[in-house]
Amino acid sequence: MNDLKIIVPECISDVGKKVNENLKKIKGCKDDFVIKPSLIRFNNGEGKCLFEDSIRGKDVFILSDVSNYSITYDSQVGIHHMMPDEHFQDIKRMINATCGHAKRITVIMPYLYQSRQDKRNGRESLDLAMALGELSHYGVKELITADVHNKSACDNASPKMPIDNFYCSDDIILNLVEREYLNIDNAMIGSPDFGAIPRANFYASILGGLPLGIFYKQRDYNNVSDGLNPIMNHKFLYEGDIKNKDVIIVDDMIASGGSILDSARQLRQSGVGKIFLVATFGLFTKGYKIFDEAYNNGVFDKVYVTNLNYVPDEIKNKPWFEEVDCSMKLANIICNINEDKSIGNLLNAKKETIDKIDKLKNDKE
Repeated sequence: MNDLKIIVPECISDVGKKVNENLKKIKGCKDDFVIKPSLIRFNNGEGKCLFEDSIRGKDVFILSDVSNYSITYDSQVGIHHMMPDEHFQDIKRMINATCGHAKRITVIMPYLYQSRQDKRNGRESLDLAMALGELSHYGVKELITADVHNKSACDNASPKMPIDNFYCSDDIILNLVEREYLNIDNAMIGSPDFGAIPRANFYASILGGLPLGIFYKQRDYNNVSDGLNPIMNHKFLYEGDIKNKDVIIVDDMIASGGSILDSARQLRQSGVGKIFLVATFGLFTKGYKIFDEAYNNGVFDKVYVTNLNYVPDEIKNKPWFEEVDCSMKLANIICNINEDKSIGNLLNAKKETIDKIDKLKNDKE
């Protein structure tokens, strides 16, 4: 009898259902692996977690999308939308509700809580390190996350708890090549800043060694607007002619979208061909209107993001939006960990995926 159980709260229910179906295919069984927690909220905002199913001796995987703002509850001041702090608190509640009876607990948090934090001031909190320390203290054996924004902030934060970071670059590129007419022989990759160069180079390598250009952002570190340092100067650095080239701008996340759209505008003014905006996470913190306006003005052609974080249906239904399903990758990672197999070959591009991309390229030629 298999001991695998995945705990799927409401904040990640759609992805959890797909992971469950994929696990059944991988393991060749019909029984569900899902345990749904009862995450109870009181009107004053406090809460608790209950499990109706037994988890004694089980290999438990807790899934969570801390960015899902669609989850609401009735509070003493009206309808309240849950934010990352509350979702992270629920992760700790779910761990605590196992009462130490689980054989092993692995937390899967594709969008890592507080991963965008960069400590630049001695009097500044470092919430990511505190959060990782808490998970380790509560007995989490391993943390799985995706395309983490600040990998260096994770590496030394919790030495007793392994943190494995997987990428969806191969899945995204495969979907883009399948769905779009992309002239790969005349294409290039755009990195939104110097910090994203390794990710952009990875995309360029998957597509056969495409040329790579970099956007230079000079920020004003004396001021903060919406939690970010404003950009003072934004310039695309590339030696060569980019006219009529198809460009794929890649990043880990699209937050408000202002920066990546500004990058697309600069490229459009330089006379490039098609422009695709690619990211693991689509947060769309300022809504969709700026994307509608830019799309209608011909600034970009499509946005590709994964299904690893919540995106409202009103955005999913836009003509410029494409979603990439990464639930099979999650299912394979869970299966390998459960069977005590290596997941190293699942964290980056799989050879068979690269072979598929090469075949698609050749077919289109």
